[in-house]
Order: sequence, then C-alpha cells, then structure tokens
Amino acid sequence: MIISPDRKDFSTIFNILGRLVLGLGFFMLIPVFTALAMKEVSPFFDFIIGFFITVSLGLVLTVFFPIRKEISWLHAFFSVSIGWLVFSLLGAIPLFLSSHFFSFVDAWFESMSGFATTGLVLIQDLDHLSSAHNMWRHLTMFIGGQGIILASLSILTSARSVALGFYVGEARQEKILPNVVATARFIWKVSFVYLFLGVSIFFLILSAKGLSPLRSFLHSLWLFFASFDTGGFTPQSQSINYYHSYSLEIATIVFMLLGAMNFNLHFWIWYRNKTELVKNFEIRTFLISVSFLTLVLYFSLKFLGNQSILFRRGFYQLISAHTGCGFTNLTGPELNTFPSLGILSIILAMMIGGGICSTTGGMKIMRVGIIFKTFFMEIKQKMMPFRAVYKDKIHHLQDVIVSDKRIKEAFILSAIFLVTYLSGAMVGIALGYPGLASLFESVSATANVGLSMGITHHTMPLVLKLVYILQMWAGRLEFIAIFVSLGFVVSLFKK
Repeated sequence: MIISPDRKDFSTIFNILGRLVLGLGFFMLIPVFTALAMKEVSPFFDFIIGFFITVSLGLVLTVFFPIRKEISWLHAFFSVSIGWLVFSLLGAIPLFLSSHFFSFVDAWFESMSGFATTGLVLIQDLDHLSSAHNMWRHLTMFIGGQGIILASLSILTSARSVALGFYVGEARQEKILPNVVATARFIWKVSFVYLFLGVSIFFLILSAKGLSPLRSFLHSLWLFFASFDTGGFTPQSQSINYYHSYSLEIATIVFMLLGAMNFNLHFWIWYRNKTELVKNFEIRTFLISVSFLTLVLYFSLKFLGNQSILFRRGFYQLISAHTGCGFTNLTGPELNTFPSLGILSIILAMMIGGGICSTTGGMKIMRVGIIFKTFFMEIKQKMMPFRAVYKDKIHHLQDVIVSDKRIKEAFILSAIFLVTYLSGAMVGIALGYPGLASLFESVSATANVGLSMGITHHTMPLVLKLVYILQMWAGRLEFIAIFVSLGFVVSLFKK
C-alpha cells in the first residue's frame, strides 16, 4: 500500500528542510570571512545578504513547521530531493549579486553545477572574480561532494535509522561503519586528511611556478576542492591549462583518482587490508575500462601531429572524464578538433564514471562491471547441464555473490542514466546543435563531469539551461530519491 502524505508529513519535511538550510547558511560565513580577510567590500555584503536570507528561511521553516510525525525514509527522500534544489537556489543568491552573471538562472546553473560537483560554468569574466565568490564556488563542490544533508543530519539528529534514509537518498549505497553517523564522520575525516595533503602538494607546485604565497594557498585550496570532489571548477577561465604545469597535471590526476574511489575502499586500505586495492572488483573494472578507452583514444589521435602532446592532453581529458572531475588542460576550442572516435571514448568514460559511494556521478564502475559479468555468467550457464544452477562471485571488500537483486539494480539504474543521456541530447539536437556535441554535453551534465564542447554558454536557450540543471540534479541523486518524491506528491491526488 502506498502511503499518502498529509499536512503532518509536510510539516515534518519542512522542519527537516529548515534545519538543513540553517546548516547551509553557516557555511556562507566562510566566504564572509574570506571577504573580510581580502578586504573585498562588495562581496562581503553579497554574502551577508545571502547569509541572512538563508538563515531567515531556515528559522521560519523550523519555527512554523514543527515535526509532527516520526521521521521516516519517505520524509528523508523527499527532503533530499527538495533540499538540493533549495540549496542551489539559495547558493545562487551571492553569486548573482556578484554581477558576473547575465541572469539569476545563470547563477542558479552555476550553483547547481557546484553542489552537484559537475563543473559546467556560465560565469562571465571568471579571471576577475573576487576571492570570496571563488571560495563559495569551490566550497559548494566540497559540501556537495561529501553530502551536506547527511553531514547536517549527523549533527542535528540522533535518529540513526533516519540518517540512513538521507544517506541512501544522496545516492550512497554502502555503509562503511556499523551506523551512518559514524560513516559520515569517517568520510569527512578522509576528506580533511586529503585536504591537508592536497593543499600542501599543490602549494609547493604553484609556488615553484611563481605565484605569491597567498595566491598559491587559495588556488591550492580551490583546486583540491575541485579535484578530490571531482567538481571541475577552477579560479581561472583556462582551467588547468592556465598553470602550464606538467607536475600540477600529475598531482590533479592523483587526487581525481582518489576522489573517484569508493570511500569504503579508502577505509579498507587505511585500516584493514591494503591488498584490497589490487583485488577489488571496482578497481579492476576501472583499470580495464581506462586501458581500453586509452587505446581507442590513442588510435584516434595517432595521426594528428605531435603524438606526445596530443596523447598527454587526450589522456588527461580521459581521466578527467572517467573520474567525473571536468578539469581540462586544453584551450577552449581544442576539444572540437578531436576525431569523432576520440570524442566517443571520452563520452563513454563520462557515462561510466567512478566508484559507488564516491564523489563522482555516472552509471558507476560497479554497475557496468556487474552488467558485463552478467553476460559472461549467461554464457557459462548455457555451457552447463540443463538443470545446473550457476552463481558467480566478485571481490568487493569480501567475496560477494552476484545476486539477482544486484543485477536488477545495475541494469535499471544504468538504463535510466542512458535514457537521460539520450533525452538531453535530443533536446540539444532539437534546438539546432550538432548531434555528437549534444550527446557530449548531455552526458557531461547528467554524469556530473563538467567537460564541454562549447554548447554550455550564457547564450544557449533558456530551456537548455533548465534541462541541464535538472540533469545535474537528477544525476547527482541517481534518480531514486526523486522518483520516490514524485510518487509521494502524485499520491496526494489519488486520495
């Protein structure tokens, strides 16, 4: 029986949303202090306005909408779905006030791109953006990559069964520790350890390139947020190409790969068994995928001139695409000179994405691996006696039976992603854009990557901006929480 919501349900949901909005408001104090430190007057007031609007909304929701029902998974899923839309809208306020966007929709696009760790941009004159606004752009990726809802709920509520609903709603499938609150804290612990390492390494590289200590520190911090959380924003319009540093490219590849790894795998490598890194099914599938797509990319670029430069740049795009980061070391139009086969290899890498329970988007390596494993299982089954029952295993932290449930989940979610990829491409084609570029951009938005062939621009039609916003939102949450929320609303009209 489907549960139909009533006023008590929505009062409870709005109360949860109010708590989360309050948490978001306090994150806005970070760019406020950045503006003070950098003596940026106008940005200071932009974030003060954003802070007061956000906190005021949070207080209104928590005061006027008390919790009237025991919080359930339905409440968690609905709060997650609506929460990410509300976060992106509120996060857009200080960005819009910066005067670097032509419309509020453009600022909303940028904000959603940040929270969804996508990296597609509509900002104007990025190279002259204030430090406070750059801090906020990159901070949204760090918040979104770790999961602001789960982080907030782990502090604001002690209901661990409820926290699990928020954890699943934010498209995380595996608990690392016995309860979700401890899992959330471990994820943040990992992130802060890597934060220290990443900022230190990037700082040394950028200082050697001649950037001032303060600028080196800020750029290092922002590049870490964007690489580990596979977000793709950079403080310069030329992305990684701005720095002209081979060392920085290698360092960002390392942190992109770390961000694309399952947080559960980080836990096992840290505390249990380091050999899991070479035995794990996800890692092996990822290596097979990268190896195959690298060969395809290499042969597509082989006859285009300086092979070492082309391969270096092509391989960087491939890793950036596969990890869902979106960094690029190319000049703006250079990607458009790649052969169609090379573009297709990057599209496939974006479609697949990184590990389950990581900061990446896409169909995920685990699901794609299980789909191929299923094909081989079927072949083996047909080669066995008629009445034989065959079950295969994969090694993911331990030996796991490839059950019908796992297979079903892998096929369903992968199919939903494929339909969304193609739907977005069809919208682009209907608006007059080339087919391959439309598919590239649609996949980049849905898989939360951020690479672009030039379609994403402030001049693109409003309808396409809204389509990409929805794709970034749906792709980040992996659809299920959104479908449950839609069913929750539809049931209102069936009473």
